[in-house]
Amino acid sequence: MTATQETGADQQAAETSEWQKRIAGEWHGRPGLFDAQGNHVGFERVDRASVVEDGVARYWMNTTLEGGGPLRNRLELGAHFDFGIVDSDQNRVYCGPDFYGTGQPYGLFVDANYYSPGWQADLRTWNQVLPDGNTQVYSSVLYDGWSVCAVFNGVYQRTFDHATNPATQQFVEDWIALETSRGARPQVLPTKEAGAWRGTLFVNPVDQSEGGEVEVTIEHQPLDLRRARQQVTWSGALDRSYGFQRYRDGARTQYEGPEVFGNAQSFGRALFTTQHLVGPDATGVEKIRGREFLIDADNRDLAIVWQLMSGDATTHFVHGALTWESA
Repeated sequence: MTATQETGADQQAAETSEWQKRIAGEWHGRPGLFDAQGNHVGFERVDRASVVEDGVARYWMNTTLEGGGPLRNRLELGAHFDFGIVDSDQNRVYCGPDFYGTGQPYGLFVDANYYSPGWQADLRTWNQVLPDGNTQVYSSVLYDGWSVCAVFNGVYQRTFDHATNPATQQFVEDWIALETSRGARPQVLPTKEAGAWRGTLFVNPVDQSEGGEVEVTIEHQPLDLRRARQQVTWSGALDRSYGFQRYRDGARTQYEGPEVFGNAQSFGRALFTTQHLVGPDATGVEKIRGREFLIDADNRDLAIVWQLMSGDATTHFVHGALTWESA
């Protein structure tokens, strides 16, 4: 965003949604591209912004696809994305021509579902702003009907003066290089080191209100190079406690009880999970659909989004960042 655009956005602040304010500026990343089996096949270099000009909201994305294998022909469009938005904290409506659909903000997180005529794919996009306000954890799962055909995911950083400030331009280039080194690595949790992830997550009920915070601990005990035991504890706005063994088989993970059963698949650093809670404290109908994103395999911080469900109905979104502590 240029200085003029930033001033214009400030002038429109009273008219824009809270989510629009949270994503002001330009965001820069190099998300990885993965096929349906979780294999890394390329990158997409992206600069993007959602701007409000003269009271009208639009989203633009300057993208460059690299690699891509057999997906290259499908995803190479020869133009940048640009589409209108109805700005709202209830339903952000994407009005085309490049995307049609809606997104629902939940505090620092937005859950969006829309269709791309150019890619001929339905997309489920989860975009999470971390508590620092300047880091965005992003994923888009592309579907043919109900079948996954590709996944993009990565981490973005925000700027306000990229077009004019050489120092900012260098910061972005350094960030892109770092993301390039991180983006293709699969999510493999510690295999010979015990410890725990701890942190405070935000809670938003399905009505998009603020539901408080929850302190979360994920205790991690490796059993061998592919199996681990985990005990997860929530306390605060929501209370939960459940344990399970997890088994990694390539890009796939299985949860094998005693209190959680389900499975997951990783697309690089992002693990997409479905967990059915069946322990003595569970209601028997509760499950979690989530994305657990290992931002950096070296410091092991996790960005968490858990969609808490009763039966097939969403009750809450729980999201935020957890920090690794060795035992």
